[in-house]
Amino acid sequence: MDGLNEYRTARVAETLSDFRTLQYYIAAAPVDPPNTDDYYTEGWAALRQCTIDGQHILNCAADVTVPRASGGEAEQQKAELRQILLDAYSRRHEAQKIYLRQAAAQRWIEYREQVLQGQRPSNAHRRQLRACDDQLRSELVQITDEAIYQELRSSDQNMGRWTAEDPSLRAVQRWVRARPQTT
Repeated sequence: MDGLNEYRTARVAETLSDFRTLQYYIAAAPVDPPNTDDYYTEGWAALRQCTIDGQHILNCAADVTVPRASGGEAEQQKAELRQILLDAYSRRHEAQKIYLRQAAAQRWIEYREQVLQGQRPSNAHRRQLRACDDQLRSELVQITDEAIYQELRSSDQNMGRWTAEDPSLRAVQRWVRARPQTT
């Protein structure tokens, strides 16, 4: 027994709380444009995909397979807490990625509205609207697993959270790959 199960339990609770907050924001984002002609534009399509991805990460089953630990009840609890942390940490990671994609799409909507100023798209707006689309694509490309992992890790450390046993990026990516989307 290493005496760290209290820290592990607190870490799981913090991570799940972060995930819950991110899910709230993901669920609150708009998915349908005010004008139905805009339904298939890049930003609105990205927002709808974020909603689908957010629902998927919420609904995918937890991995309850925990290796049998030798050394008694405390060691078994340690193994279970580590498995739960991997699940919660990976969900939070994916939720952060979705949240950042949503934020980029919502900025795209704002930029697009500034360009159109209440008008419908026309040839006069083509260049500026293309720039909006290019900006969205550029922002989405920058939302990588590596960047998110480092951002969350830094944030946790800045908040003074216990991160000694946080899963590696590779473990998070394996967890995500093991839960493919079916839609």
